[in-house]
Amino acid sequence: MGASCKPLHLQEDLQRILKKGGYEHLVAVYYNRKIIHILAGGLVSVLVPLLFKSFVLIAILVAVLAVGNYLPHRSGKIWYWYQIKENMYEVHFILMWGLMMCLGFLSGNLAIGVLPILFMSIGDGITGIVRNMIYQRRTKSWWGNLAVALFCIPTGYLLLGVSGAVAGAAASIIEKLEFGRVDDNITVPLVSFTTLLALPISGVPVFV
Repeated sequence: MGASCKPLHLQEDLQRILKKGGYEHLVAVYYNRKIIHILAGGLVSVLVPLLFKSFVLIAILVAVLAVGNYLPHRSGKIWYWYQIKENMYEVHFILMWGLMMCLGFLSGNLAIGVLPILFMSIGDGITGIVRNMIYQRRTKSWWGNLAVALFCIPTGYLLLGVSGAVAGAAASIIEKLEFGRVDDNITVPLVSFTTLLALPISGVPVFV
């Protein structure tokens, strides 16, 4: 199959290229997952405030994507170029993306929802790519967390001032930790969103 205009086919083609380049299957899959994180998660979240005035259509799309990614696991016929049988973390990613965006709409300040999504998608995507380049496998390391901090802290400050920077630091630290089946697609946005809500109450300015 040649390059196609369909995003899924492009990801499939990339997976083949990586394998031909000598990367093991799981390494190629991991690169694909992180590219999807950055583009489908991060880039799209930035476009939402420009394109949508209501969460209704977004909720429908999130539900369709979540079910569409869950069913292959249920049937045992996964999309081999970005899914793995061992976990359904991409489903967590979609659901948390939707939850954060929903909370952003409900709060009346979409930035509070978009920023945790950027930490989860672009930040985690960067750290995953860095770790994959160094270790050639899925693992946690402080090198990866340094990379995510270099993205999250400045981005947080630019969008939401001191609170955003602190939330970025919190996201960078929590990304290193794992809690069983509760992966960083859940912990990173939840911790950063909670931080963004809690710090202003404590007297830390949201904007500077």
